[in-house]
Amino acid sequence: MERRNSKILSLLEEKTACYDGKVALGIKTQYGWEEFTYRGLGLLSRKIARHLIEDLDIKKGECLAILSESKPEYGACVFASVLTGTITVPLDIKLSEYELTSILSDCNPTIMLVSQHYLDMALKLQKAVPSIKYILLIDEHANDDNIKNIYDLPDKFDAKWRQRSSKSTALIIYTSGTTGAPKGVEISFRNMNAQLEDLTDAINVILPHGEKITMLSILPMNHLFEMTVGFSTFLHFGHTIYYTTSLKPKDITSIMQEKHIQFMIVVPAFLKLLKAGIEKEINSAPALTRYGFKFLYHLAKFIPSYAIKKVMFKKIHDNLGGKFMGCISGGAPLDIDVGRFYERIGFRVYQGYGLSETSPVVSVNMDKRNDLASVGPPLKHFEARIDEKSGELLLKGPSVMKGYHNQPELTAEVIDKDGWLHTGDIARMDKDRHIHITGRIKNMIVLQGGKKVFPEEVEAILEKSNYIAEVCVLGVSRSFGSKDGTEEVTAVVVPKAELYNTYSPDDIDRMVKLDVKSLSQNLAPYKRPTSVIISKEELPKTTTRKVKRKDVRELIKA
Repeated sequence: MERRNSKILSLLEEKTACYDGKVALGIKTQYGWEEFTYRGLGLLSRKIARHLIEDLDIKKGECLAILSESKPEYGACVFASVLTGTITVPLDIKLSEYELTSILSDCNPTIMLVSQHYLDMALKLQKAVPSIKYILLIDEHANDDNIKNIYDLPDKFDAKWRQRSSKSTALIIYTSGTTGAPKGVEISFRNMNAQLEDLTDAINVILPHGEKITMLSILPMNHLFEMTVGFSTFLHFGHTIYYTTSLKPKDITSIMQEKHIQFMIVVPAFLKLLKAGIEKEINSAPALTRYGFKFLYHLAKFIPSYAIKKVMFKKIHDNLGGKFMGCISGGAPLDIDVGRFYERIGFRVYQGYGLSETSPVVSVNMDKRNDLASVGPPLKHFEARIDEKSGELLLKGPSVMKGYHNQPELTAEVIDKDGWLHTGDIARMDKDRHIHITGRIKNMIVLQGGKKVFPEEVEAILEKSNYIAEVCVLGVSRSFGSKDGTEEVTAVVVPKAELYNTYSPDDIDRMVKLDVKSLSQNLAPYKRPTSVIISKEELPKTTTRKVKRKDVRELIKA
């Protein structure tokens, strides 16, 4: 039998001994900085696992759910789950009680580890899902007479840890819980080990070899991108990871300054938000400073050295702690103008691509700094090809999921009999096998004459508007006239909030629609929006700030 969950366990067995007193995980709370050393992380993980095995008699192969914001204790819970031999189910804290009940009824966990903030929700879920026998609190300062806290457990750190085969399920990551059966992606230890090897190679290229890095984590731990890259891979290297309770740019920059953050794992929406903050500060500076920035920004286009650019834009770098090198961006397509902005002022942005079904990272653009649209070549464990008929990206390899939990028919729809995963993404590969994602099959708009429009392409053009904060392009069916039943390209647009301080809603409506019409001249006539819907409210989004197209469609209907 191929052995087992050893690489994940080695993060505890070897790394906690090797890095011992070095800070592994930290967060700023109302009580100050809470930091776990590698040794402390290992001890807490073992303490929890021993309690689960010996006191609660949790069985190997049962599910353990975690309902908590990202924090150091979360990491201890994940490792404790591995030691116990349970399947870890990280839950999205933004889901409703109905959605969480649906998910938990699908995986039937025996135990839930929960932060104080979500204890009330956990108690409701326990009543709704009979399988949940136990709830454990994971906050150092949390107190409840009826619920045991991991910090109150006896200081016993040894039990017979449970090895499992590499084919065993390590994680179930739920990507949906709203309609029908929840979609739980089963990730095996084999999947995780392949990812760890691939990402180790990638990080060795991206970061200074042998140097210990301090990184800031801003993504939720229930997101597989964060779990695999920002957590497992960075701990494997002995780096230090800090979490934040706030996503406000000023709070983020405060932590970056205080802890001299060097690297981050981000989603594109965060980069856009931070860029807007930097630009706001520049625009409010004296005229001489503004002109100076514009001159240097233009000049930087011709300077390849990041060290020189760091000197040119020293104030911006100092505001971000002075040590920040760059980030890996994933979870959604990177706005090329945003990526170019950071590259120009001396920060590297490595665009990656993946999906939960691939554990999740498929590729990272580590070399082509002049081609920010590329998501890089496939990592070494992947085979990749483009379907000749549909243009869909197909993938095969040890990182491809086991399947969807309890849904063999749905699994068979995405993994064919030859083992190829059908990603649903339209892509092309250049001569260097760099992947370029151009759209999603399910988002594709089919017009009356059979012409196909990919919303992402239209959105990329409209996002250049100075008036638009958000845009979502959809195909909306007509229900009248000669084109009854055919789809039309519709843009749902959220104007920038500050416009409402100066202009009337009617003026904003007119300005935005004129700008959409003007920018659309850069598109083929059939791709141009025939309808523009203005919304003052922010568009509905996932936890990683991706717009929920389905929900936007429902808003239009309403």
